[in-house]
Amino acid sequence: MLETYVPLLIFALIVLGLIAALVTLSFVLGPSKPYKRKLAPYESGIIPDTPAVRRLSVRFYLTAMLFIIFDVEAVFFYPWAVLLHQLRWYGVIEMFVFMLILLVALAHIWRKGGLDWE
Repeated sequence: MLETYVPLLIFALIVLGLIAALVTLSFVLGPSKPYKRKLAPYESGIIPDTPAVRRLSVRFYLTAMLFIIFDVEAVFFYPWAVLLHQLRWYGVIEMFVFMLILLVALAHIWRKGGLDWE
């Protein structure tokens, strides 16, 4: 039983060896002359006047999370639309309940000021 996995093990060892060899050769043969200007952040030819790493407001993360949540919820509409003919009224009622829950959540977030950017 285990002898059927031997070719897979040999293949994995060859791949790992090749990766290790390529990374080692890259470090050994590749050019490496770091200096201050080369290590500075570069963006479209503009000399940065602020640090490259900066703290972002928590509002940004909250807005991004809300977008992801409501975007993922919207994915559920596609299978529902495909199977709507088979689901009949039960599917329509269930989708309206689902949309009502989303609307209540959105109203709550709106009332709490989760969508205010100021």
